[in-house]
Amino acid sequence: MRIARFSIDGNVAFGAVEGEGSGDSAGLVLDIIKGVPYSDFELSGTKVPLSKVRLLPPVLPNKVVGYARNYREHAAELGNEVPPAPFSFLKPTTAVIGSGDAIEYPTFSNDVSYEAELAVVIGRMCREVPRERVKDVIFGYTCANDVTARDTQKTEKQWARAKGFDTSCPLGPWVETELDPSDVTIQCTVNGEQRQLGRTSEMVNSVEDLIVNISEAMTLLPGDVILTGTPAGVGPLSVGDEIAVTIEGIGTLTNRVIKRG
Repeated sequence: MRIARFSIDGNVAFGAVEGEGSGDSAGLVLDIIKGVPYSDFELSGTKVPLSKVRLLPPVLPNKVVGYARNYREHAAELGNEVPPAPFSFLKPTTAVIGSGDAIEYPTFSNDVSYEAELAVVIGRMCREVPRERVKDVIFGYTCANDVTARDTQKTEKQWARAKGFDTSCPLGPWVETELDPSDVTIQCTVNGEQRQLGRTSEMVNSVEDLIVNISEAMTLLPGDVILTGTPAGVGPLSVGDEIAVTIEGIGTLTNRVIKRG
């Protein structure tokens, strides 16, 4: 099931997406969900066309945990070794935007990159999750763009500014709850030109590895997001560019870069 978060007439709600499409609103409708979707929920039967609503980030995470260098070719293209254990960082909630929202080019950087990623959405509070129970704590999956100020990342030891600036974490267009994430295609285009093409089967550490790793250290809450790393092919963005992240079985996340201010 595809679960979207949206606003209509000043109200925010979740809805089940019905119809065929990967992010384009044509032919899609939303069956509004009663309450929040993390536990058992009911569909209201009240349906609205997707074209009549504004899509929001599909979740409002308490935290976004990113994993770096989780694809060998991506690590190599930036001159890095694959770390011996999963290597994590945090993005603040203020970095999160939805499909169709603008990525604001930060004033402190001259080299901002796209990074197409599979994002895992947590569905229940959990800590120290054993590998055999990982699937029980996952709500679903969505597309992500781990936008990075590459020059700042290189010059500052901490990545808080490089990966945590406002609008640096587009998520969407919705959460797919029934995906098998072990071997799906991840693609990124910039202005319609393909820049990244990889498969989740190329990840060094699996979804299970990452959730076991981070839940050893911190409690995960419903709506928290885990970014699983990006394939090779990352590159710079400019003001005016349109970036589309498409993941097989989920859909397409689209954002445009604008000048901040």
